[in-house]
Amino acid sequence: MLKTIYLSVLFILGSTFLAHAQSTATVEGKVISKQKPVELATVALKGTRFGVLTDTSGVFRLTGIPAGRYQLVVSLVGFDSFQKTVNVTAGQTIRQTVDLREAANTLGEVVITGTMKEVSKLESPVPVEIYTPKFFQKNPTPNIYDALQTINGVRPQLNCNVCNTGDIHINGLEGPYTMVLLDGMPIVSSLSTVYGLSGIPNSLVERVEVVKGPASTLYGSEAVAGLINIITKNPLKAPTVTADVFGTSWQEYNADLGVKYRVGKANSLIGLNYYNYQNPYDKNNDGFTDVTLQHRISVFNKWQFERKENRQASIAGRYFYENRWGGQTNWTPELRGTDSLYAESIYTKRLELIGSYQLPTTENITLQSSFNSHNQNSYYGTTSFNATQRIFFAQLLWTKEFNSQFSLLVGTPFRYTFYDDNTPATQSADSLRPANQPDRTVLPGVFVQPEFTFNEKHKLLLGLRYDYNSRHGNILTPRFSYKWAPNRDNIIRLNAGTGYRVVNLFTEDHAALTGARQVVVQDELKPERSWNVNLNYTKQIVFGSGFLGIDASLFYTYFTNRIIADYDTDPNKIFFDNLKGHSTSKGVSVNFDASFTFPLKVNAGFTLMDVYKVEDDADGQAVKTRQLLTERITGTWTVSYDFGRGFSTDYTGNLYGPMRLPLLSSDDPRAEYSPTWSIQNIQLTKKFNSGFEIYGGIKNLLNFTPPANSIARANDPFDKRVVFDRNGQVVATPDNPYRLTFDPNYVFAPNQGIRGFLGIRYTVR
Repeated sequence: MLKTIYLSVLFILGSTFLAHAQSTATVEGKVISKQKPVELATVALKGTRFGVLTDTSGVFRLTGIPAGRYQLVVSLVGFDSFQKTVNVTAGQTIRQTVDLREAANTLGEVVITGTMKEVSKLESPVPVEIYTPKFFQKNPTPNIYDALQTINGVRPQLNCNVCNTGDIHINGLEGPYTMVLLDGMPIVSSLSTVYGLSGIPNSLVERVEVVKGPASTLYGSEAVAGLINIITKNPLKAPTVTADVFGTSWQEYNADLGVKYRVGKANSLIGLNYYNYQNPYDKNNDGFTDVTLQHRISVFNKWQFERKENRQASIAGRYFYENRWGGQTNWTPELRGTDSLYAESIYTKRLELIGSYQLPTTENITLQSSFNSHNQNSYYGTTSFNATQRIFFAQLLWTKEFNSQFSLLVGTPFRYTFYDDNTPATQSADSLRPANQPDRTVLPGVFVQPEFTFNEKHKLLLGLRYDYNSRHGNILTPRFSYKWAPNRDNIIRLNAGTGYRVVNLFTEDHAALTGARQVVVQDELKPERSWNVNLNYTKQIVFGSGFLGIDASLFYTYFTNRIIADYDTDPNKIFFDNLKGHSTSKGVSVNFDASFTFPLKVNAGFTLMDVYKVEDDADGQAVKTRQLLTERITGTWTVSYDFGRGFSTDYTGNLYGPMRLPLLSSDDPRAEYSPTWSIQNIQLTKKFNSGFEIYGGIKNLLNFTPPANSIARANDPFDKRVVFDRNGQVVATPDNPYRLTFDPNYVFAPNQGIRGFLGIRYTVR
């Protein structure tokens, strides 16, 4: 009896299984790339529960699929997604071979900045971060400077509450330590780092590459904290027309336009950026504009020429004009330079030319050159600052691949800098017969960079640069980079090197220009030197519903001869001198990049850092002091979700830990440290098949703004009612009980509160 029941059950189960097998289908096959199997790729039928990962041979198998019409999707980080419609018939086995292509905007992308030659991001021994326009569009901004706020470890820092000028910090180091490149050329010099980062048309940016840590071996002075390379689009590959226009509820208006055209064998790309803000808001009621009024126009034109054997030849130019002012809200241009009402008014004109030409030789030799002219006419209250800076740069690059294991890069850079202003910085040392004496600096050099590829797992990059500075003599900067990749999913990079920097205070420190303090240079300033070590680890993790990329770095930088601005000794003066001790920047930075089989993407990161100086006090005891305006922790995030039918949303934000702020006296009632603060934004986008996009949202959702008393004595900007003693120290009075003077440098966050925005984009391929 039991045997009969057992056989009946088996018969029923077998019949059910056979019937199910005959009513369902199987999809199987193999995923390859460049004729090699691809492991751990996700293979799924879109909108169903059917999904699997490929094995070590790239093989996949989906079973039990009901008859119907499906979308087969194959995806893996570093590759373009594959999609194909399949019609499934009951009892059928569909076999499919999928050939994935490396993605152009992820880990398979070619990078240039780290080694000065094209190399896959995965293969580069120098860690390079890549950010595309699609990333920056998640939080639309009118310029590159503001767009960088969504990059972990990179922070745009406002330096003045009045004129809203700023610079870019990398891993806690101030803006003068960051070099900004345009198409690989050091086009944004120290003077224009303060005012010239805006106005680069976003519509013409192909990508932004970021290298954290000294890069002076390849790029010379200023590349101490790292560098940001803004790479513009190739006219051969750019869309025919791009347009992006948006405005905000604060009545800010920005327009970007790009047009591609062809003349004979030359392809040209022209871009226009226009920004206008003329509404003097004063929401904190301190009598000063919360945001500077600006009128800016920038025109960019790039030409790419077709040559035999695909040799490179290109030339580009940009003209930039800006009129900005901030100050007391009832100020008018007729009062410029007077002491009736306070304002900081800056007129900027800038011309840039860059070119690249590969010589018609059997060897790979390229001539790169650039020229920029920057003119600034400004008033900070009654203090006039007029400056002109011209920089000519040229270098020959020779690249040689001797075999699969050894390559060499040799460069011969030359840089000439002319700088003139109306400050004591360019006056002769003869006090009896002072005369204008512009600063002229000649900086020839040579660098050698050998690269050894021992096998697929181990690569070594060495470098040595020699520069001769006409003011400071011989300078050597070596570098060392080692990459170990035990497999595709794990990469370890160790980088070490030195950096150096030669400075001009009046081109870098806004506080030296405001007129609120007297500048005192105590000794002849020597070039700063730094030593840096960076350990980087990247990992890819594949899980059932998506991927996770991790990029973590430990960094340590040690400075000697660092030039320190002392705001604490005397509230009316800034003392500049080389540090009699050392300065250190150290910390850890981690980035996460997650994508899922459902339409959610998350980018997030945080940086923990400690930046300080150590010097002996009067008793010979070493004293550690935390650097001003440097946060302990910073975090950034971007969360994107695609609802389908062209609708998507982006939630972006950043978080900054407390910063030490510059106080004017021991009685200053303002907080010594800033609070932990965050700027958060949300955006909704609708895309149409015609190439149009409409987007809008809210910026600064939390409506965070710094304290209303950030500008000290905003009611007396010319210190007319401040009483000083014989030693120049402020005396407490009923009108000034805290012994303050006018000072706009207590700034750690923008004064611009919550606001809405709306824009439209249009692209013709």
